[in-house]
Amino acid sequence: MASSSRKSAWSQSISLKDQLRIIGRLFTFAKPYKWYFFISIIFAAAISVVNILLPKIIQVYMDSHLVANHPEFKVMWFFAGLYFFGMLSKAIMQFVQTYLYEMGAEYMLENTRRVLFKKLTTLGMRYFDQVPSGSILSRLTNDTMAFANFWQLFSSLIVASFAVISSFIAMYTADTEIALWLLVLVPFLLLVIWYYQKYSSRVYRRMRERLSELNAKLAEAITGVSVIQQFRQEKRINNEFNDTNEQYFQTRRSMIRVNSLLLSPIINLLYSFGVVLALAMFGVRGLHAYVPAGLIYAFVTYIENFYNPMTNMMDSLSDFQDGVVAGSRVLRIMDDQTLTPKQTPVEDAKVSLGKIEFKHVTFAYDGDNPVLNDISFTINPGQTLALVGETGSGKSSIINILMRFYEYQSGQILIDDRDIRDYSIEELREKFGLVLQEPFMFYGTIASNIRMFNSSISDGDVRRAAEFVHADKFIEALPDGYSSKVIERGASYSSGEKQLISFARTVATDPKVLILDEATANIDTETEKLIQQGLANIQKNRTTVAIAHRLSTIQNADLILVLENGRIVERGTNDELLAKHGYYYDMINLQNSAHE
Repeated sequence: MASSSRKSAWSQSISLKDQLRIIGRLFTFAKPYKWYFFISIIFAAAISVVNILLPKIIQVYMDSHLVANHPEFKVMWFFAGLYFFGMLSKAIMQFVQTYLYEMGAEYMLENTRRVLFKKLTTLGMRYFDQVPSGSILSRLTNDTMAFANFWQLFSSLIVASFAVISSFIAMYTADTEIALWLLVLVPFLLLVIWYYQKYSSRVYRRMRERLSELNAKLAEAITGVSVIQQFRQEKRINNEFNDTNEQYFQTRRSMIRVNSLLLSPIINLLYSFGVVLALAMFGVRGLHAYVPAGLIYAFVTYIENFYNPMTNMMDSLSDFQDGVVAGSRVLRIMDDQTLTPKQTPVEDAKVSLGKIEFKHVTFAYDGDNPVLNDISFTINPGQTLALVGETGSGKSSIINILMRFYEYQSGQILIDDRDIRDYSIEELREKFGLVLQEPFMFYGTIASNIRMFNSSISDGDVRRAAEFVHADKFIEALPDGYSSKVIERGASYSSGEKQLISFARTVATDPKVLILDEATANIDTETEKLIQQGLANIQKNRTTVAIAHRLSTIQNADLILVLENGRIVERGTNDELLAKHGYYYDMINLQNSAHE
């Protein structure tokens, strides 16, 4: 049912009203660069005037000098020079007009991507949970480029408008009757344009969605290539990719078919009809009276000037429809309200102690199905809170809302006895240090990954942070030490080494609250002993919230919360919980027996 509804949505065309609304909103991206476009329009108007004058020069020369008598060389050179000057002026104006418009479009593209990327960084984690990364990448690259390409239609439209108006005025002044007869072909042209925009918007929408699917498949396959090879899923992945690629090919073929039929061939056909009609009427007149050859030449040239810009405009209609669809997808991100939790910062709100208090907090990722129910606890400054429980019990969810990655639905979270919303997000990020189970390494060097591109952290701070967590031993053993390269995702380093770098990264910021999300899960026992020594130092005078599968690492915690199905079922110290012989007691025994 879901796939059929999605398919029907793809097959729908975008109504003219919606297209105009999308175009109106996309114009705001061009507003900062309006002078590029205004000056370009002025030059387009000047070019249309020159296009009227050039055939007139030839007409006057042919009818007034070439036919009447043998022209003198100086007259011939005068008209040749005048025509050359007109062509040269037209070429210069075309260069300026095209350059200004293209540069305005490029600046607009840069601005669009900057605004869109900024918007993406403000979206909440739920958005990225729901939308594939390949689809997001497609919107940021392919869709914005298509949106920039469709802007060229407006250049073609401006040039065509001036050309059509000026050419028709020239034809009307040259021969009113024939000019009016040529208007008979205009309704056919408008009908073609109407049908094309109605049909092609449906084709381009389907094509854009298929391209997003293709990018999503690529991103997933490249990211998970090791798992694909491990479980011998190459054939299945290839078949899925081929199916998606074939669907994209079919939409591209539909696009090519409609463009091949309804774009320049139709305009060329109407142009031919116009020339035939004009020559036929001049021919009939020639049977009874003299018809100047220069007039026929000028009139046919005006017809060409009338239809040629329309050919360019119709060719641009493909980019226009592609751009409208791409623009609607870009605006969908801009309109998305899955924003990061909102803060209402108070000027003097600073995290100075690190006290954390949850009061009857309830949270649901989708807003309807709670994963945390009535969570309440207090951690005093310098204490350690440990969260334990089975997978899906809500441990990471507590950290997610504490870090303000997601908004909770009810209850209250207090930091130093103030509502967490009173602090700016910058203050929380500066005072809360988070270490994840799977650290993310950026392309660069070990030093830049510890410093996280923060220029206020000196090389000495980087070294001291590494020494603090005992990462200095393996770093200094590398040929380039702290300048050693880190390739994508830190693939050249072991999980333990990446985790040590992640610890050093957190220590370098000197946080007031330390949050460990199963931070030692991927580290061998020997390395873990080194980290525990470093943690003992870093936890001094800091509040710590820790999730750990290895229960032996949290036995000294001041408070242990045992979670099940989003509720706290037990709380207390290690000794208190063991004495109860409850959930925690069973978990300890189960884990100990697994290691025997």
